[in-house]
Amino acid sequence: MKIDRRKFLKNLGIGSLILALAGQIYTWLRSLFPNVSYESVRRVKLDEPDNIPDGVTFIDDLKTYIFREGKTFYAISAVCTHLGCTVKYVALSKPKVIKIGGEEVEVKWEFHCPCHGSKFYGDGTNYAGPAPRPLDWVKVEVSPEDGKLVVDLNKIVPKNYKLTV
Repeated sequence: MKIDRRKFLKNLGIGSLILALAGQIYTWLRSLFPNVSYESVRRVKLDEPDNIPDGVTFIDDLKTYIFREGKTFYAISAVCTHLGCTVKYVALSKPKVIKIGGEEVEVKWEFHCPCHGSKFYGDGTNYAGPAPRPLDWVKVEVSPEDGKLVVDLNKIVPKNYKLTV
């Protein structure tokens, strides 16, 4: 069978168009089913409250800072609210008094994001850089089964939520 030039170019054009459309449809269909592994529940038992040292402890696997002040515990996420980098705890050489929400607060430490320069006061309030909101406070509780401290990263709690044991 002999095919003339006009028919060949017409078939080539239609074939190219079909391939391009098929590629677009395939890409669109793949976007409906993202290849993402959703993390399981992020609820982690740490240790008995008496075994957690006073001050601040960074839990690298959780990207969370655990604070202990005597019998009081609280946790602040170390994930920057700008692009998800891990913020660094910075102890201040001299505490400073600042106003947060019209209330004077003494700040003894801050969090600094090394990626884009966001800065947060010790309570997680953002005050410099591109971070759009404060750091998240996450729930801390004591397990009724064994009395260990539990950090639940799935539960964001109000700022200044503290657990006293």
